[in-house]
Amino acid sequence: MKTLVFGEKTLFTEFRMEAGNILPKHSHAHEQTGYLIEGRIRLTIGDHVFEAEKGDSWCIPGTVEHGAEILECSVAVEVFSPVREDYLPGKIA
Repeated sequence: MKTLVFGEKTLFTEFRMEAGNILPKHSHAHEQTGYLIEGRIRLTIGDHVFEAEKGDSWCIPGTVEHGAEILECSVAVEVFSPVREDYLPGKIA
C-alpha cells in the first residue's frame, strides 16, 4: 500500500496485491471508492460478491463489512473519505 496524496477530506492510495492473498472481512467508518488498474479480484461488499477485472470500479459505504480474494496479481487505487489517519505518511504500519 502506498498513500499517493491526501487532502482535508479524502485520501488516495495505491494497492499492489499478489494472487492468492485474502483480505479478511472488516469494516471501518470511511467510505471507500476503488478502481482496478490491472488484475482480477473477488470483492465481497456486505452480502454482494463481485468479480472485478481491469477497468472496474466499486464503492463501499462506511461501516459496511467487506473483504477480497486476490485472483490475479492486481493493482487498485482507492479513495477514502474522511481521511484515514492510519494511512497518513509516517503512520503506516
